[in-house]
Amino acid sequence: MAHVVELTYYPIKGCAGTSPGEALVTPAGLAHDRGFMVVSEEGVFRTQRRDPRLSLIRPEVGAGGEWLVLWAPGYEALHVDVDASGARRPVDLFGNPYQGIDQGDTAAAWLSDVLRAPSRLVRVPPEHDRVTDGRTPGTSGYADSCALHMLSRSTLDLLNAKVAERGGSPLPMDRFRPNVVVGGWDEPHTEDRAHRITLGDAELGYAKLAIRCAVTLVDQETGTRDGPEPLRTLAGYRRAAEGGVAFGAKFAVLRPGKVTVGDEVDVQVWGDSEL
Repeated sequence: MAHVVELTYYPIKGCAGTSPGEALVTPAGLAHDRGFMVVSEEGVFRTQRRDPRLSLIRPEVGAGGEWLVLWAPGYEALHVDVDASGARRPVDLFGNPYQGIDQGDTAAAWLSDVLRAPSRLVRVPPEHDRVTDGRTPGTSGYADSCALHMLSRSTLDLLNAKVAERGGSPLPMDRFRPNVVVGGWDEPHTEDRAHRITLGDAELGYAKLAIRCAVTLVDQETGTRDGPEPLRTLAGYRRAAEGGVAFGAKFAVLRPGKVTVGDEVDVQVWGDSEL
């Protein structure tokens, strides 16, 4: 039986995640997922593609989202009282214009020090009305695209077997930053064909394949780029028709609800893979 083996939300886009035993699935994904974003002084989002040190920042968010604590190795922790109603400022996410609520100069100075580049912290405003693309449209906060990214253990096992054939070392799941990890699917890439899923009280609709980028090259523990894997190996067997390499799948939320590690992953509608 397929089941949820790990849940992870990422309070600040590009930073480290939190893996709880249970989580609320909201229309925008796991509660608190990518609700904050680090931007340049010009409002352009920061990403591990250009700023791999983001992975060193380990945010802790209050249950109601009313506070953040920012942690990073070698730096004093910073408590941030979250401003959910302040003045909006324009922010840029992949060239798309959105709004963010700036979280003040103290958070900006702390992040600028850790990242070694002038930075600000913004929060998704309550009126954020983003519409995501794919086979099933939905919404999300500051995620790259869709609300939820799902990956199965068997998919990673196959990749690591192929990496080993090249003499490489196995890669951990956190290189791919999934929200939901599924165990119990014997066939790799089953998530590509699971087009309607219930897990716990929530229901998900398949949106599209997850196209991988240079973030997968970053060691999430050290904040440094760590060689050509997994992109080198993925290029040999997971090339997507629209370009790039695909690994995992993105989903929109059809019905919010609570999900717990151990919940059955029940596929109600199967489809063909888009690869």
